[in-house]
Amino acid sequence: MQLYDLSYLISPELEEKKAKELSQKITDSLKEQNGVLDNAKELTKIALAYPILGKKSAFLACLDLFLSPEKIQGLKEKLRSENNILRFLIFVKKSKKPKFIKELSKISEKKPTKKKVELKDIEKKLEEILKF
Repeated sequence: MQLYDLSYLISPELEEKKAKELSQKITDSLKEQNGVLDNAKELTKIALAYPILGKKSAFLACLDLFLSPEKIQGLKEKLRSENNILRFLIFVKKSKKPKFIKELSKISEKKPTKKKVELKDIEKKLEEILKF
């Protein structure tokens, strides 16, 4: 699996509730393709720097996801088929561990506590070893 960043713009003509439903539909289709959602930023309405398809604003959605490279084409086709998506961008990010793996590793990695050893104990052990 490869780490990807997916950003897409949803038409401002949709109500915010409908835009969130569309965003949820896309994340559901990712899960159907055995993708793992690592991070999702909240859907926000933004003003565009220049009009896209005659729209001056849009809802922006950004996702970090793990997906097999073979399935990216299917994701692109799904995004193109949605009429309310103005534009999208998918790019490969530097590989990292997903958040859920990081959290699991923090739990499982318990560092051993260092026990303070007295000089007397060291000397006693040395005497045992050397048999004085």
